[in-house]
Amino acid sequence: MDKQRRYTIVSIGVILALIVIDQIIKILVKTHMCIGETIPVIGHWFNLCFVENEGMAFGLSLGHNLGKLFLSLLRVALVVLLCWYLHKRIKEEKMDGLQLAIFCLVIAGALGNIIDSLFYGLVFTESTPLEVAKAFAGGYAPLLFGKVVDMFYFPLFPIPEGFPIWGGSYFFPAIFNFADSCITVGLIMMLIFNKRFFAEEKKTSPDAEPEVMADAEPVNKD
Repeated sequence: MDKQRRYTIVSIGVILALIVIDQIIKILVKTHMCIGETIPVIGHWFNLCFVENEGMAFGLSLGHNLGKLFLSLLRVALVVLLCWYLHKRIKEEKMDGLQLAIFCLVIAGALGNIIDSLFYGLVFTESTPLEVAKAFAGGYAPLLFGKVVDMFYFPLFPIPEGFPIWGGSYFFPAIFNFADSCITVGLIMMLIFNKRFFAEEKKTSPDAEPEVMADAEPVNKD
């Protein structure tokens, strides 16, 4: 099996595996927990806390319906661009294992959240503080307007009240999902290995033929 075919198969397999893991976690949370419900996992610093957001990472949102539509379409366009670029790099044999891992993480994370935005509003009923959502029992939103499921909450330690801006909250108050983690790890790896990742290919040019400048010296004839 040549390198191109091997990298293509590996990238597709890794992306699909990460998406499956992300969706299994989200579906279990969506169909077994109410909005705002918290389940301690390890002490008080790691909890499962079910919340939903409009689609940006770590519980952020962008406007209402118009912002949600723009965000969903933008994310789809970015994933298409990333997939095209990944295919191009593999085809040109300019991809190594590290770069492949980074692309797979970012693409899988983005696709994981896209699935929520595209289909969750059609597949599931509305999650409420008193009622768990049901699958295929009537949707709560049209295509592209579903909410992204978040659940991982790490309130590591409280910030003192007198601390500017963040005083009184926790060090890491964001609630996120597996897809967010994939994107974050991929981007961190990209920053750490930026010289290798963004290294420009050295263009090999033929060595210029040395020019021999022979200064003709006058010949003295006696």
